[in-house]
Formats: sequence, structure tokens, C-alpha cells
Amino acid sequence: MANLSHPSEFVLLGFSSFGELQVLLYGPFLVLYLLAFMGNTIIIVMVIANTQLWTPMYFFLGNFSLLEILVTTTTVPRMLSDLLAPHKVISFSSCLVQFYFYFSLGSTSFLILSDMALDRFVAICHPLRYGVLMSWAVCVQLAGAAWGAPFLVMVPTVLSRAHLNYCHGNIINHFFCDNAPLLQLSCSDTGLLEFWDFVMALAFVLSSFLVTLISYGYIVSTVLRIPSASGRQKAFSTCGSHLTLVFIGYSSTIFLYVRPGKAHSVDVNKTIALVTSVLTPFLNPFIFTLRNETFKAVLRAQTQRLKSLHTALH
Repeated sequence: MANLSHPSEFVLLGFSSFGELQVLLYGPFLVLYLLAFMGNTIIIVMVIANTQLWTPMYFFLGNFSLLEILVTTTTVPRMLSDLLAPHKVISFSSCLVQFYFYFSLGSTSFLILSDMALDRFVAICHPLRYGVLMSWAVCVQLAGAAWGAPFLVMVPTVLSRAHLNYCHGNIINHFFCDNAPLLQLSCSDTGLLEFWDFVMALAFVLSSFLVTLISYGYIVSTVLRIPSASGRQKAFSTCGSHLTLVFIGYSSTIFLYVRPGKAHSVDVNKTIALVTSVLTPFLNPFIFTLRNETFKAVLRAQTQRLKSLHTALH
């Protein structure tokens, strides 16, 4: 590379350590990606098409499913193509674009999760005021802030990467343009950038996690005061799916990104990023459909309607 201080392209190592065996990863990863895409698309279509699901909880769920599709699409198609490509290169500008959308969409996902926690808090702790506190205007404002804030804040973050001096080569030991591998290629003083990244992680990940914890603290306190066991079970069942997503999403992301510094184990980060990029989006639709009685009822009704239509046409 003629100018390693600002390379025109990066080489993504991806799973090159597997050698020729990495081709065998293509099939399973492709199937998981397609199933994740289809599962989350079904949730979005169901939420839009069924008036029974026109509630704040499913409005936020539709947003979250859309984000799952978009986040995986920023990394997985590129990863799949690189598994079959002999030269795994990505242009400098494409790398920064991928970086921008991956972290913007990822941050939005956590803010939407906290919106879902707030919705459950109001529904269980203040049921008589639910219609006012969680009106459609409020829901749209919460979702709009969750989408808008990360995309604005990530602009200076990406611009700062564009002005770093990359003098340690152009080989990224990852399957996408992640933060730590990029910083490891720079010989500039990245101390201020690492602090800024840590502050952003606190702002979007830990703050939304704190909102979720506080919300569920009040929810548990309220539910435990319900006299009947069936009432308590019904209240907790509406939160089970969301709590599962919270555990999976926050545990992996806090490990990956809520740590100052760039001297992280890239191989460990790569493995966890693979789980969050491929496996988690595949599992999320099943988590919601298997644990949510309302959604299962609507899905069964739609399936029966399609069977009846198919029978009538034949």
C-alpha cells in the first residue's frame, strides 16, 4: 500500500485461520441469516397487518425486529461473500460506512429495548394511566429519539476514524470493521477517542440498561403485591420475552464495548460478535413467538386464514 497512513482499502481476515475449511461455514451462516431475516420480517408484517397488535408493546417490537434485520445486513452479507472470496478487501470509505451504520443501529436497538421496558413499567405499575402515558404521540417520540440520537452522535465518531494515521498496516483481524481492530492499526494518539467511545457506551448501553433495571425493579415490586398467583403469572409472562432479549443483548455488548481501551482479545470479540450478528437475530423471533400468547394466537389465526384461502382456491 502506497500510503499506509490513509489506506485506500483494508483486508478483512474474517475466518482465514480456517483455511479452505471456511467455505464450509458459508451454508450454516447463510441459513441462519435467511431465517433471521424471514423471522423478523414476519413479526413486522404481523404487527402492521393485525389491528390486535396495534399497541405500544408491539410497535416497539416491530421497531426492534426492523433493527435486527438492518444490523445483520450491515455485516453478514459481506461476511458471507468473503467466505467464498480469495481476496477479502473493503475500501476505506466502505469500512467507515459499515462502522457508522453498525454502531448507530446497534445503539438504537438498546434504546428501543429500554422503551419496551418503560412500556411494561407503565402497563403494570400505572394501568389506569397507560392510555395517556403511552399514547401514540409519546411512543413515536420515544422511537424517534431512539433512532435519531445515535445516528447524530456517531457522525463525529466516524469522522475521527477518517482522520487517524493508520501506519500499522491495513489488515483487520475481524469479519467487519469493528472499533478495536481499527484502533489497533492506528499509530495516532487514540486516548481521547477511546474515552469518547467509553462515554458513548455509557450513554447508550449502560444508561438504557439502567432504565430497564429500574423499570423491572418497580415491576417486580408491583407484581409481588398482586394477591392471586394467576395474576402474578400473567403479569410476569408479558415481560418474559423482553427480559430474555435484555439478558442476551446487554451481556454480550457490555463485554464487547463497555470497556475503555483497544487492547482487547480480538479472537474472543470476533466470536461474540458472530453470535450477536448471526445467532441472536435468528433466536429473537422464536423467543417472542414461543413466549408471547397474544402473538401466538394471532399467528395461529393468520395461519388458519391462509389455509382456508388455499382450500377455497383449490
